[in-house]
Amino acid sequence: MALIDSTGYHHVRITVTDIERSRAFYDRLFGWDVAIDDTENYGKPGVAEASAGFYGGVVYQTPDGNLFGLRPVGKEPFDPDATGLDHLSFSVAARSDLEAAVGALDEVGVTHGEIVDLTDAGIAFLSIQDPDNINIEVTAPLG
Repeated sequence: MALIDSTGYHHVRITVTDIERSRAFYDRLFGWDVAIDDTENYGKPGVAEASAGFYGGVVYQTPDGNLFGLRPVGKEPFDPDATGLDHLSFSVAARSDLEAAVGALDEVGVTHGEIVDLTDAGIAFLSIQDPDNINIEVTAPLG
């Protein structure tokens, strides 16, 4: 029996080194609605330590109802080999959405990997590195 009866995750927030650069990247990549924008307070005394003020960051509302936030307190680029986060994966409806994403990313010059089919897992994914080197996967079901 589980110790906690969770229905899933509610939000994810990542630390970034440059809030303006990261916000521009995620705005362009996904175009999600902004739920909370505290970027006008970034750099003011005490803001970087104040969780109630969202640390001077931004929080997006994803279409599935979860939240995705950027916290501008990172000092160095992301290291996927350090303990903690490995990557983030965001869903799309079909593999054809991944193919469309490749064309859109190529059109604006965003570097990305190839679409990879993981048939045993029943998914395909496309990898993109964000400005802090965090691996963002866009994942679709196969078939």
